[in-house]
Amino acid sequence: MTEFKKFFRRFPFQFPTRLILIVLVAGFGCAQKRVAQQVPPPPEASPTTAGESSTETKISPQEAQELFRSVDEILKFASTDTGLPIHHDVKRRLTSRDEVVAYIQKHMAEDEDAQRLRRSELVLKKFGLLPRDFNLQTFLVGLLREQVAGYYDPHTKAVNLLNWIDPEQQKPVLAHELTHALQDQSFGLEKWMKAGASDLEDKKQPSPADIESDEVFAARQAVIEGQAMVVLIDYSLAPTGKSLADSPQMVEALKAGMLVGTADSVQFQNAPIYLKEAVTFAYRYGLDFEAELLSKGGKAKAFAGVFSNPPRSTRQIMEPQTYLSGERIAPMRLPDFAHDFKNYDRFDIGAIGEFDVAVLIDQYAGVDMSKRLYPHWRGGYYYAARPKGDASAALALLYVSRWSNGEKAEEFADVYAKSLMKRYKRARKVLQSDAKPDSSTSAADILTGEHTWLTEEGPVVIDVQGDTVLVAESLDEVTTKQVEGEVFAKAVADRN
Repeated sequence: MTEFKKFFRRFPFQFPTRLILIVLVAGFGCAQKRVAQQVPPPPEASPTTAGESSTETKISPQEAQELFRSVDEILKFASTDTGLPIHHDVKRRLTSRDEVVAYIQKHMAEDEDAQRLRRSELVLKKFGLLPRDFNLQTFLVGLLREQVAGYYDPHTKAVNLLNWIDPEQQKPVLAHELTHALQDQSFGLEKWMKAGASDLEDKKQPSPADIESDEVFAARQAVIEGQAMVVLIDYSLAPTGKSLADSPQMVEALKAGMLVGTADSVQFQNAPIYLKEAVTFAYRYGLDFEAELLSKGGKAKAFAGVFSNPPRSTRQIMEPQTYLSGERIAPMRLPDFAHDFKNYDRFDIGAIGEFDVAVLIDQYAGVDMSKRLYPHWRGGYYYAARPKGDASAALALLYVSRWSNGEKAEEFADVYAKSLMKRYKRARKVLQSDAKPDSSTSAADILTGEHTWLTEEGPVVIDVQGDTVLVAESLDEVTTKQVEGEVFAKAVADRN
């Protein structure tokens, strides 16, 4: 389910950087102007246009020139902080709200990842991670307008500064964005990110490596944002003589605070759990990942070193020790999708990583259960499809996950089963003895073997064998049985 995160990476996003300034003020009481001034929310746009408000205050030409001059100073700070060299000056331009809104709207309409946004929305709804009546595009437009910030564009090689926010308040954000400029100069951000992406659209039978590319992309995104967060914090703390390296308590405080939001971030505060987590994942966990690398390997390992040896999954980002130890998890072998789903049109396909299961468990069983169970994830993928010739049919879903052992697989299956009562209007368990619906509205307490529920969108089958959990939703019985046989045969072969 990384398409949403791929899409969101395209846009300027201010929420994490704004929150960091607030936490820094609360934690250290900095009197320096660059820290003490909280970044304000963007002024409301005119109700009749998507552009600038006639009453919006603009920075003066003199302030703009001073802001432009500060770019070189902050770029040098970022270079010293990261060890990444300055190969050339960074272009800079002053951007109006009209231009930023136009940038957002253009990419919302034309970006190839945005074209998959609708499919991602329906898959997220099938998993219950978004409400059925939720409009993802409307939400994203509102959130991006609410949280818009200065940003570095790797295509134009320019940092875009905002003409309606006080220059001093933009400087910490500049430290973050100019880190991206340094990353781009040394490693080519667009090329490096594309190396972690695979277009599954034209692949009739994706390989395990193709599926894993979802996770690779998310991990690389966390690296570039985590590094930029380190520099932002170091720049903001510099007047106090401190840095992230000698203030490790800041990491946990910031991670916790980012999910709360600020008083003015109404769109974010009203977002479903999954969107809050997905929007902040690269910043929160990327910061944690980089802090751990700084602690264990120093600046060289945390910055240039990780570009040469990047993490490959959200698991390695969320649990940095798995990256540092060089853990390699064998990819899951896939069924023959083209053959098994010959009566279906493919709708979407992708990885379900450790991050995804962490949020799913959190939503349905609570954060404590999530923290206890998600580290036992060892792989996962989904395949969504619709019956051929029936575009109005319920979206069918195959979801296969692998766990560290059979006990953890059963625990996850139990969580997933209990989620059915919240995701469907009607979900009744079928008794194995007579295949009639059970009047009980609760899911099984223990899940081993195969279990079936009947819902308004068709049957749901959860089958647990060994360390593998298979979920089939809204699939016909013949297809379900065929896929079950193939998936579990491959799982047994992998274990042997």
